[in-house]
Amino acid sequence: MLASLSESISRKRRNLYKWLHQPGLKAKDRIHHQDTVTTVKDRPDFTDSLPACRYELKYLITESQAAAIEHFVGPYLHLDHYCKTQPLGSYPILSLYLDSPQLHLCRQTLEGRTNRFKLRIRSYTDDPDYPRFFEIKRRLNAVIIKSRARVIHPDVPRVVSGLSLPSAAYHQDDLVLRQFQFYMKSINARPVVRIRYLRRAYEADTENRVRVTFDRELAYAAGTTTDLSLNGSRWRRNHLDRVILEIKFTGRYPAWLNDMARCFGLRQQSFSKYVSSVQQTCSLNRMPGGTIP
Repeated sequence: MLASLSESISRKRRNLYKWLHQPGLKAKDRIHHQDTVTTVKDRPDFTDSLPACRYELKYLITESQAAAIEHFVGPYLHLDHYCKTQPLGSYPILSLYLDSPQLHLCRQTLEGRTNRFKLRIRSYTDDPDYPRFFEIKRRLNAVIIKSRARVIHPDVPRVVSGLSLPSAAYHQDDLVLRQFQFYMKSINARPVVRIRYLRRAYEADTENRVRVTFDRELAYAAGTTTDLSLNGSRWRRNHLDRVILEIKFTGRYPAWLNDMARCFGLRQQSFSKYVSSVQQTCSLNRMPGGTIP
């Protein structure tokens, strides 16, 4: 089944083009369990190394499975350069998710909508001089499309408020920021929850750009501000007791990945860090905008 999915990428990309250019979008809008987390050392450039259009597969695995899979991928992939800068070989990720007061985007994921999107602001450090990244993550059936724009930390509240930024300073990211604000306005989105975790990633330098990641120590903090701090006292540990394994690739599903899935009995699962965190926040009555099952 996975092979047939990858072989249909050209057709799905054509459908994606039609979806992104649907009527109503104006041209200008197309665009650790611990309370303290060690931030990224040496301030590496966190430009997304994967193309905007790709496939993603998710699995929930045990720590013993994770160790065995890391050993298995060794001959095919190498530890990514961000992880190499960290003492323990993993780097922190923080994502601030935005949604409507009725949690429209969360509900779309729960309903299994095949055409949907998420709005988030991503950070890797508490260093105020390091840029933050505004991201639109779209799903069109099995294809994932991500758009990303850099914003300096002091300008984050301005973008979230719907205000424009100096075009001279953001000429390379202007279209994506306009599109982000367009989607925000379409659902009246505002910050909902921060999510953080540690990621260990392996990647290939081949054209297919295979990337295998292991996410651990998932935590969340509800709030309606643009706070992007990794640390603080409001964080709560997600109840998930598994490692989140993600496999990403841009073309044909490699045969060795199929062997790996069969060898370790991997079963693809639909899991959203955002939805899981919202559900646990709602169970604590900390989330405005209705009850999420």
